[in-house]
Amino acid sequence: MSESKIKISNLHKAFGKKVVLDGVDLELRKGESLVVIGGSGTGKSVLIKCIQGLLTPDSGSILIDGEETVGADREQQAALHSKMGMLFQGGALFDSLTVWENVAFGLLENQKMPRKQAKTEAIRVLRQVGLAPDVADLSPSELSGGMQKRVSLARAIATKPEIIFFDEPTTGLDPIMAAVINDLIIESAKGLGATALTITHDMASARKIADRIAMLYKGKIIWEGTVKELDKTDNPYVLQFINGLSQGPIKVEI
Repeated sequence: MSESKIKISNLHKAFGKKVVLDGVDLELRKGESLVVIGGSGTGKSVLIKCIQGLLTPDSGSILIDGEETVGADREQQAALHSKMGMLFQGGALFDSLTVWENVAFGLLENQKMPRKQAKTEAIRVLRQVGLAPDVADLSPSELSGGMQKRVSLARAIATKPEIIFFDEPTTGLDPIMAAVINDLIIESAKGLGATALTITHDMASARKIADRIAMLYKGKIIWEGTVKELDKTDNPYVLQFINGLSQGPIKVEI
C-alpha cells in the first residue's frame, strides 16, 4: 500500500439549509489518479474547493501529506497551494495575457521567476502538450477550444505540482479532441508523478484516466473501486449513472 497523499474523513459542508457534503470519506494515494463521478449539483466542485482551501468545511478532516489543512493559517495555505495545479472546466484563461503568460502565471506570480526564463519554460511545457512555440505570443481568443484546453493543461502542470485537479476536463470537446486531452492528462500527471483528482460526467474520460473511480451521491461517497470493478458492479445508483438511464433510484429534480 503506497503512502496516502490526501485523506478526507467525515467531511461536511452546507450552504444554509442545503447540505452539499454529508460525511465524505475519501483517500488518494501518492501518484494515483482518482476520478469522482456524480450528477450535476452533487457537490463534486465543492469537494475540490474544500481540499484546495477555497472553502472551509463545516466539520471533518482533510489531511494532505499527513498534515491537517482544515483551519490552516495563511502561511500554511500558501504552502499548500504551491503543491497544487488546476485545470478549470472552462479553461479560465486570462484574456488580457498572452498564451505563454497564462502558462507561466504561477511561475511569475508565485515563484517570482524572471520573465525571460518563465517564457522559455512556458514554451517547453506548451511543447509537452503538443503546441508549437509560435502559439506562445498569441492571445487565448485566437485559439480553438481544444487548443485553449491544452494551454490550460500546460498552465496546470507548469509549476510541477504534486497534486493536480481536473474539473470536467473534456466538457465542450468533440470525442477525438476529448481523447487527445485524456491522453495528455495521463502523460502529464504520470510524467510529474503527481496525484490527480478529476471530477467529470464523461464516463469515457473517467474510464481512460482513472486508477480508481468514486461516486458521490447526496453528499456521500456511495461506491468506489477500479474500472474493472465498475464494470462488474451491481450498485443500482452506479449502474443508472454510468448507463445514463432515466429510470432508477436517482431521481432527477425537474
